[in-house]
Amino acid sequence: MDSISIQNQQKNVLLVTLAAQGHVNPILRLGNRLVSKGLHVTLAINHYALKHRSATTITTVGGVHLEFFSDGLPIDYNRKADINYYLDSLNKFGLVNLLALIRSHPRKFACIIFTPFVPWAADVAAEVGVPTAMLWIQPCSLYQIYYRYYNKLDEFPTESNLDMIVKLPGLPVFVAEELPSFVLPTNTFGSFYNILKEVFCNTGKVKWVLGNTFMELEKDVIMSLYDAGRVFFPVGPIVPATLVGKEEVIDFDLFGSDVKSNCLEWLNVQKPSSVVYISFGTIHNLSNKEIESIAVGLKNTKRPFLWVIRPPEKQELPELKCLEEIKEQGLIVKWSPQSAVLSHPSVGCFLSHCGWNSLLESIAAGVPVIACPQWTDQPTNAKFVTDVWGIGVKLKKSSEGFVSGEELGRCVEEIMSGPKSEEFKKNAAALRTAAREALADGGSSDKNIHMFDLELELELADPWFWDLELELVRPNPKFLELELDLVGFGRNWSELELVGFGRNWSELELEFH
Repeated sequence: MDSISIQNQQKNVLLVTLAAQGHVNPILRLGNRLVSKGLHVTLAINHYALKHRSATTITTVGGVHLEFFSDGLPIDYNRKADINYYLDSLNKFGLVNLLALIRSHPRKFACIIFTPFVPWAADVAAEVGVPTAMLWIQPCSLYQIYYRYYNKLDEFPTESNLDMIVKLPGLPVFVAEELPSFVLPTNTFGSFYNILKEVFCNTGKVKWVLGNTFMELEKDVIMSLYDAGRVFFPVGPIVPATLVGKEEVIDFDLFGSDVKSNCLEWLNVQKPSSVVYISFGTIHNLSNKEIESIAVGLKNTKRPFLWVIRPPEKQELPELKCLEEIKEQGLIVKWSPQSAVLSHPSVGCFLSHCGWNSLLESIAAGVPVIACPQWTDQPTNAKFVTDVWGIGVKLKKSSEGFVSGEELGRCVEEIMSGPKSEEFKKNAAALRTAAREALADGGSSDKNIHMFDLELELELADPWFWDLELELVRPNPKFLELELDLVGFGRNWSELELVGFGRNWSELELEFH
């Protein structure tokens, strides 16, 4: 391979994900951060992403180029109707079509970075002979839980023992209702179970794991991974740049939300820290009974609110008496610019399902949380909100699984004016500062991006010019030992910069042989 080909390959990275907003957003933002470091980045996504858009009208997002491949289903097929069937089809046809896309692409990719629900991308990478990284889009805590569950390293609740206590390295004690739904015997989503099993029983296929978290948020569990000799680079929080004081260049809404929202204008006339913001993400559609309970609770608080109710596809908001009764008290919309809303000084708390993207945005904005988890990682995230980070409270559900209006009202008052209200705000503000520091130049996550870039370059280095072996020997919170064997031919090793894991690399001692 000539030097020009090497240079061209080294600059090209392929991202792969599926068309789900919670997967697209973090990998796109990571891609643009890699672009800012000098890499050329392409995102390949299944063609369902084009349902509300045209491939001819959107070819780039920020600095990331877009490509689309078929998942084997018609573009108008309702993938939510049978998620298991959709994921099986994506697994079967996505692999073949992505491989064809790569082989016909004018650029030669140096690395493939994929999100967890397309684990077959690692097999594609092996087929074309390039290394892989996985962008883990949930907290590091979930990575630890799934790894230990699928590799049978600890006992977890069973049908005959649902009440057992679970204690894992680097994590607090869990009861069953605080664990991710996919590790419980009540899980009914077979495809999700199988995908996660493939990910965590085949970690050897992946050279790097990049985590959408930051050291200061999940230090204990991240260090427990290091102590076990596992590679995990926290590079987050991967959130809209506006939440960390930078200009945002990402805009790829899968739902084609061209709706003009008056949220910000409405917020502008509200008092500081007075508004209850409510949103349950892009997947969960509230039932009429859930809507009625929330409406009753909001009415009783007499506080202003901004409520995002996303109706099922091609449907309008339900016409319910309870919504009519509170329309003058707050604002109900089908869509909101969430990062701008959370950053607005009028917002006092966020009633959230605790999906990881939404929770990270709330943390980056310094907004206390009322947790109302539904499934997947959300129950575990809610545990950290209340018991570890101390930035909010959790709604208690009835035996039928619903939240009463009275309970919602209680939680709103506890967050907004209760005896621990100032503590919630103080803790949330501290995490907001830590998030910004992690992403700033020289911060822990920024250093890890540099470290990944360095290791990628070394992985691809021409053996005629250099040879480097880097082994992580013993990481812990106080020090990091590295063994380096460097053999350079015409290289100026004084220019080599080592950064990563938030450590002070000036303390690193190199011994040359």
